[in-house]
Amino acid sequence: MDNLAIHIKGASKNFAYAKRHGFLGLGKSTKRTIKAVDNISFSVNKGESLAFIGPNGAGKSTTIKMLCGILQPTHGHIEVLGLNPLEERQKLAYRIGTVFGQRSQLVFNLPLTDSLKLSADMYGLPHEEVDGRIKELVKQFELESFADQPVRKLSLGQRMRAEIANSLLHNPEIIFLDEPTIGLDVVAKRSLRLLIRQINKELGTTIFLTSHDVGDIEEVCDRTIVINHGKVILDATTEQLKQEFIKSKIVRVIPANPVETPPVINAVKGSIDEDGVITFSFDTKKHELKTYLKSILDEIEVADLTIDDTPLEDIIHDLYVAEDK
Repeated sequence: MDNLAIHIKGASKNFAYAKRHGFLGLGKSTKRTIKAVDNISFSVNKGESLAFIGPNGAGKSTTIKMLCGILQPTHGHIEVLGLNPLEERQKLAYRIGTVFGQRSQLVFNLPLTDSLKLSADMYGLPHEEVDGRIKELVKQFELESFADQPVRKLSLGQRMRAEIANSLLHNPEIIFLDEPTIGLDVVAKRSLRLLIRQINKELGTTIFLTSHDVGDIEEVCDRTIVINHGKVILDATTEQLKQEFIKSKIVRVIPANPVETPPVINAVKGSIDEDGVITFSFDTKKHELKTYLKSILDEIEVADLTIDDTPLEDIIHDLYVAEDK
């Protein structure tokens, strides 16, 4: 167990609520229970990079809250770094970091460096080490150009880099990342993914990531757990997931000159929408992405081009179909 960062055995979380009946809800009420997490079990080794994915309402956020000690499981056993998250929450807080894409832990009206100093003080970092630690993170995450600006003036991509730097101030052993790339453009996503990967590989920090973006999973995580309706439906390497379920790429092309007839590239027929954008959807097992893009560029004069992954909802649908067979 010494090598385990996370150990969950038979964990469930139920939420009880009262439903009122009758006109305007003035009648009798009946108690109902929602099972948000349903008897899940898995372990994560120290230094692993894990994607914990599923659709909205699957139980991802509830699981993270149990792991961080915010919620108590209804049943089951949970250990994080050998600690009971609920009973030893304060002790655990000094050993983990959290980044939530839509909730900032930085102080918006303070300059970034001052906000980092405040976080360092909250974590009890020795005063003589704070300036050096912040300087190190500012350099590592390329925050120099906006380190003295108020957080509210940062772009979303800049703020997310700063959020991850902030979460690393106290050298946590695990980082929980909830939708860290949500709302970012392609360049900012790529930059953030490289940083997260670097943290995992160079520092040995355990990564626990949730995301709806298949690109995050492919580029950051070595292992993927898929959860739906509170149950684990797949636990596999990300490479296995890619080979079996991430089957297609969607390429959207804005041609330099209008195209009237849908083109056919390597036996794949494109479609043209009302704005003149051409869309190709192709099987990655049959066509290597690099080769297929070259074929498109050879056939069409391109003004712009984007590449999308198989939607996560489609992957989960395919998983269910595979289970039913």
